[in-house]
Amino acid sequence: MNPVSELIKNLADQHGRNRHNLLPILQGVVEQEKYLSEFSMIEIARELDLPASEVFGTATFYSFLEYKKMGKYIIRICKTITCSMKGKNQILMAIEDMLKIHVGETTPDGNFSLLQTNCLGFCHKAPAMLVNNEVYTDLTPEKVREILSSYLKKQKEEMV
Repeated sequence: MNPVSELIKNLADQHGRNRHNLLPILQGVVEQEKYLSEFSMIEIARELDLPASEVFGTATFYSFLEYKKMGKYIIRICKTITCSMKGKNQILMAIEDMLKIHVGETTPDGNFSLLQTNCLGFCHKAPAMLVNNEVYTDLTPEKVREILSSYLKKQKEEMV
């Protein structure tokens, strides 16, 4: 059995095979696989006896359910008015300059993806971003460069 099919079967065994169990199963696949491939969405539809269009529609509705391959580190920049007023564009430019990618892109080495997302819930400490599940607030271009440098250093150490 394909490893993704096995994962989906195990998640369905764990959560159940009803329509209301779709979201935890989608989240479980993203947690393990880092994104929802077309194959995984079709397998989920088959396992839950749902139309594939319903699975795809649910997956694409939620901003934290990626349906294309992402980098090892997914950087999400908050795009609310509060973050914008407090310097989100300078943060974005610092990231784009350092990683040489734009919003929606992944670095050629597959390590970083850059996305904008709706409110992260840290308006009181704007601008804010997530790197995978790690929250960073009160950002400045300098602080962002330090944060990214630590991830780049960690990446180099893992390669050794």
